[in-house]
Order: sequence, then C-alpha cells, then structure tokens
Amino acid sequence: MTAMETYPVSNTLQEHLDLSVDGMSCASCVGRVEEAIRKVPGVTGVNVNLATGRASIELGEADPMAVVNAVQAAGYETAEEVTQLRVEEMSCASCVARVEEALESLPGVLEATVNLASESARVRHLPDLVDACALIAAVQAVGYKASLPEPGLDRADRERVARAAEMRSLKRSLLWAAAFTLPIFVLDMGGHLIPPFHHAVHSTLGTQNLYYLFFVLASLVQFGPGLRFYRKGWPALLRGAPDMNSLVMLGTSAAYGYSVVATFLPFLLPADTVHVYYEASTVIVTLILLGRFLEARAKGATSEAIRTLMGLRPRTARVLRDDETVEVDVDQVAVGDTVLVRPGERLPVDGEVVEGDSWVDEAMITGEPVPVQKTAGAKLVGGTVNGQGSLTLRATRVGADTVLAQIIRMVEAAQGSKLPIQHLVDQVTRYFVPVVMGVALLTFLVWLWLGPAPALPLALVNAVAVLIIACPCAMGLATPTSIMVGTGKGAELGVLFRGGDALQALRDTRVVAMDKTGTLTRGRPELTDLLVAQGQAEDALLALAAGLEAHSEHPIAAAVARAARERGLAIPQASGFRAQAGLGASGTVDGQRVLIGADRYLEGEGIDVAGFADQASALADAGRTPLYLAVDGRAVALLGVADPVKDTARAAVARLREQGLEVAMITGDNRRTAAAIARELGIERVIAEVLPEGKVAAVKDLQQGGRRVAFVGDGINDAPALAQADVGIAIGSGTDVAMESADVVLMSDNLGNVPNAIALSRATLRNIKQNLFWAFIYNATLLPVAAGVLYPSMGILLSPVFAAFAMAFSSVSVLTNALRLKRFRTPAG
Repeated sequence: MTAMETYPVSNTLQEHLDLSVDGMSCASCVGRVEEAIRKVPGVTGVNVNLATGRASIELGEADPMAVVNAVQAAGYETAEEVTQLRVEEMSCASCVARVEEALESLPGVLEATVNLASESARVRHLPDLVDACALIAAVQAVGYKASLPEPGLDRADRERVARAAEMRSLKRSLLWAAAFTLPIFVLDMGGHLIPPFHHAVHSTLGTQNLYYLFFVLASLVQFGPGLRFYRKGWPALLRGAPDMNSLVMLGTSAAYGYSVVATFLPFLLPADTVHVYYEASTVIVTLILLGRFLEARAKGATSEAIRTLMGLRPRTARVLRDDETVEVDVDQVAVGDTVLVRPGERLPVDGEVVEGDSWVDEAMITGEPVPVQKTAGAKLVGGTVNGQGSLTLRATRVGADTVLAQIIRMVEAAQGSKLPIQHLVDQVTRYFVPVVMGVALLTFLVWLWLGPAPALPLALVNAVAVLIIACPCAMGLATPTSIMVGTGKGAELGVLFRGGDALQALRDTRVVAMDKTGTLTRGRPELTDLLVAQGQAEDALLALAAGLEAHSEHPIAAAVARAARERGLAIPQASGFRAQAGLGASGTVDGQRVLIGADRYLEGEGIDVAGFADQASALADAGRTPLYLAVDGRAVALLGVADPVKDTARAAVARLREQGLEVAMITGDNRRTAAAIARELGIERVIAEVLPEGKVAAVKDLQQGGRRVAFVGDGINDAPALAQADVGIAIGSGTDVAMESADVVLMSDNLGNVPNAIALSRATLRNIKQNLFWAFIYNATLLPVAAGVLYPSMGILLSPVFAAFAMAFSSVSVLTNALRLKRFRTPAG
C-alpha cells in the first residue's frame, strides 16, 4: 500500500461561519436573512452584506446546517458545489457504503455517490461548510485513499466562474428582452411621436391585429426574461416578505394583465378605458435587466482588490524532495520544505532565505515601490516577486498561515463589516417594500376615486410607476460598496483595516499619539558622535569600548560594537565584565581597566568627567544619549548614541498637522531627549519618561473632553495602548499582520501611511454620505412624483417607463460613485 498524505479531521466546535447567500436583491432581503439566522438557537451574531452576497455568522453553539436551512426557508439559496474525488483501495459494495456514510456524515454534505467501478465519488456539498480537504480527510479516516483527480478551483476561481455565469445569463436575458421590446416600442411610441406613422400602421395592420402582435411579443418578454422576477418575487410575496423582485413582478403584471384584458376582453372595461400598456411592461423588464447587468459588472469591479490579492499566490511550487526538484501544488508545500525560486517568479509561500542573493518586489504586500535585497537569513513573503537572482528558501508559513492569507482574511472581514449607520439603513429598508406596496395601493384607490377621466388607466399607470420607481437596492448598496472599494484600496496601499468601524473611527480622530522608539525612530540606536581627549586615537578607543560592550545585550552597547565592526576594527576580548543596570559597565580590555556609562556612574567610581560637560550637554540637547569612556581611571572619550528618526517621520507629522490633527509623542525617554526629537519632527505635545504600563494612562489623558485618539505603535510592546485608543494603528514589518490589538495595520514602517489611512477613511466616509444622500433623496423625491402629487398643480405625471429607467440606474449610480474611490491618490507628502 502506497503512503498517502493525510488531512486532519477536526472535531472542534465551529465558532464562525462565512456563508454565501444567493438571491438577495435589495436591502430588505438583508434584513430578512439576518432575522432568519438570528432565530436559529445558539447564534450569537450575524452580519449580512448585500454587496458581497455573504453572511458572517458567530455560531456560538448553533448547528451550521440549521443556519443553512434557515436561510433556505427564508427563500434564499446558499452556494452549492459538486466535487469529484478519486477513491482508491475499495474492494466491494460495503466499502462503497462505508465511504458514502463517512462523506454524508459531514455537516454541509448534501449528497454523496460513490462508484466502485470507476473508483470515484461525486459529492454535492456547501463549500462554505465543507471543502475538498475535509472530504478527503473523511474518506481517509475510514481507511481509504482519496485525492482530487485534478487541481480544484480555489475560491477566487469559483467566484470568477459564478460571476461570469451570472453575466452571461443577464446578457442573454437582456438581449432577448430588447429584441422583442424594440418592435413594440417603435410601433407604439413611434405612433405617438409621428401621427402619420400611427395612421399608416393602424390602417395597414389594423388596431386589433396590432394588439395581438404586441401581446405575443410582450408575453415572450414577460414570461421569458421576465420570469426571473416571478421565480423570486412570488415566493417572497407568499411568505409575507416582499422584495424588489416582488415590486417589479406586481408592476409589470399589472400593466401586462390590464393590456391582456383590453386586448381579449375589452367589454369588461369602461368604453373610454380600453388601452394597452404592453410597451410599459416590456420596457420596464428590459430596463431593469439592463440595470442589473450594469450593476453586476460594477459589483465585480468593487471586489477587484480581493481578487487581485487572491491572484498573487502561485498555483505551483518547485520543492526539493529526495534530492530531486519536483513541481507540486502550492497546497502540498509543508513547513520546513526547501523551495526553489527562479528569477522573475512569485514566491509561493512565506519563508527564510537559505541560499542566494536577490532583490524582491514587495509592493503588492507593503505598498512600498522599492525592491528589497534578500540574502541568507532574510524573511520572505509569499506572493511577492523575485528579481534577477535565484533564491532557495525554507518554508516557514504555508496555506492559511501565510501573510498573504492573513491579509485576504483581514480585507474580507473589513469588507463584510457594517458601519453603525448601516444598521439604521437596514431597519428602514426592512419595511420599505411593504410600505411602497401600500403607497401603490393607496395611489390606485385615490386616482380611481378622485382622478379625472379616464380614471382607471390613470390609476393603473400611477400605481405601476410607484411600484417600479422604488429602489431599496440603492440604499442597501450605499455603505457596503464604498467599504469594499475603500478597504481594497487600503490593501493596495499597504493599509489594512480590521473592520469598517475602524474607517469611521479614524475619520473622527482628532489626536494622533505616536510611540517614539520603533515608530518615529528606527528602533535601532546608532553611534552618532565620538569625541576624544587630546592625544587620543579614535579607533583605538572605539575598539576598547566595543571590546567591553560586546559582552552586553543592551541596545546602546550593541550600537557601539556595531560601529566598531563597520569601521573594520579588530575587537579585543574583555575579562572581568560587570554591568550596572541603568548606569554602565566595566572590565579589563587589553590589560587596561575600562569603564563606559553615564556621568554619575564614572563619578561614583571617582573619575572626573568635567572636561566633557559642555559637549555632553550639547549632545543631550540634540537628542543624543551621552556615554563617557574611561581608561585606567581617566575620562578619555565622550560617545553620543541616538536612535535616528525615520526618513518618513518628519513629512508624516507635517501632513497630519495639515489634516487638522494634533500630534503627540509618548516615550519613556528623558524629557530633554524627547523634546529634542519633538523639535526636529515638529511635534507640539510630548509626554516623556512614561513607563510601558503608563502609556495607557497617557492615552486616557489625551482622550479627556471626548476627543478621539489614534495611537500608533509597533503592535507588540504597545498592545495595551493600542487597545485603549479609539483607533489602534500598528506599524507592521511586512511579515506580520496578526496584531489583534490593532484596528489598522500598516504593512510597512513608512509613517506616511498614517496620514494616508486617515485621508482614505475620510474619502470613504464622504463617499458613503454621498451614496446615502442620493439613495434616500431619490426615493423620497420620486416616490411622491410617481404617485402623482404634482399633477393637480403642474399637470405632471411620471411614466412607468421613465420610472423603470430611473430605478435601473439609481443603484448603478451608487456603485459608480463607490468605484471613484479606486482613483484615490495619497496626498503629496
């Protein structure tokens, strides 16, 4: 029996479910799906997003299949998938039964059919609950070998295929509807516009024959392309939960049904009301299909960022196995594998360079355009592009643990989240469609009772206009589409938002507090000054200092030793090393007694440092830490050590101030050093000499008076302060995004991304306000006009055809406005 790769079978309780929901067409659908899921016992939270067509559910102790059943009972569909497996080592019918039973026992498997002769299994399942790996694991758990006959489609491929199928279906329906609507529109509306044409058509064909022709063409539209509205709208109506499909179905059915009566049973209508409205029903169907086609295309563009990220991962990797290079599926790469990367290739997984020297383009991960040199020991991120050199790497993170996978999860979570305003919109839209139906009925009755002759057709036309012009879609798409595009743009810039609420909180920020070490500065002290007494040699003294400091792990000691190595000096060995915490160190180097440290340390040893007092004061004023070096009881040198500010810090602070924000620095350094750095960067408020646990209190102090504070830190030592702030912004290294205490993660140490993130949040919230304003003003303005309120004073009535045009393009306009965020450019800085 050949060895087979095993997949772990999880028996742990599933806590979270991300479910694809098909059939939602407007915001009222969102409310109904959320309500249905909340009723499932054990569910602790649910968030449904119309733009992505997905539901994010906190299951608690709920059964995932119960959630799926609740969604389906509400009249919506969950994505199904058929997976073909190759199953080996089955020998009889009982093997078939055992495999089928194992597969069907998995939550999310709807049907499993196993064929002994072909050694295959066909499994119909819900991909959001169970994937191919889980199916393979179940088969392996009962003792058989299972595999995919060919590489399966990943989620990006599935969504691309589904989107393409939807586009093809809508395009086919639209062309079909347009082909049969055009003759009706030309013959009917052309007659209204050109009287001679009207007379010619009616005298040639005859009015009744023309009605018969219209009936045939309109029926092909109503029950061909228009059948999709009945399939979704009628069940929703029967459940007492009408949606936008219900409105279109009722509106077009009313116009079509009245026309059928006028065509075949005209004696049932008053003599002056025998009119046909076939052109209204067909044009409405055609225009709404056009709107949905454009909407589907625009929706695809809003999720382009996530598809781009998914497309960064190569499908295969070249791995060293048994001293041979083999090409395997990237999912089969394991931690510890040796992976070979040729020039110009994308790195398949995260890893560490074992051999080779190359420049790697990390722009798609960090947003930084300059390639980074990678040599032995350097960290690599999967999805980045190798330059001209070949690299051999050891895989350190694979699959869902890679940086790219974490980024995708964060962007998906942010795109699926809701702002507080969206909850209000959901409440409004939940009752919107029933209210519109009530307004349409009231419109019909009022016009029938009070309208001028012929009252019946006028009542019908206005009621249909009310049903058709209402657009809950625009309201439902206003917020999520902007969040999708905004967070996607952020990922492109190397700015990751954990949730949509971080966007809103960042927009409302008034104070940006920054940690100094590692955030405003490089986090690695450097020797900046070396002043020696007269008659002393710089290199000789630096070598003595480095020999002593080489025994210390303190960052300042490391800076001194590093400076000596960079000068190419031979570092002598020290003996009798002794360190005094917070003061300095002493020992014997080359037979000489050497001390290095603060002035009070040397003075405590009876050494006079007064000769360097003025220079030490100047160094401290410049933000450097002064260190005294003494040899055999005499002060011979003054060293200045500083943590240099980042190249991007000064410009970032300036841009934050231009944005109207107060910038504060929080540091554990002494006030003199902190004030010097603040002056250099243009920071007006300094909170110095703060212990790590005191940073939380410092943030609370800045929050006095209800001011919203964003804290920028490294995400590790600053976790409590990041959590206390209204918005925690973590500076990433490009290799770690799992900073749970941060609301926003910057993928590079470029501080310019802080003002970029704030500018993007402001642009996104501004875009959402524009969308909501348009959506609500559209409905609030045009619904009364469609009902005919302007007729008594101005004689204006709204044609159902114009209503269909307006409704079709209202949601498209919201999507188009959201897509403008893709053109967001970072302010010059």
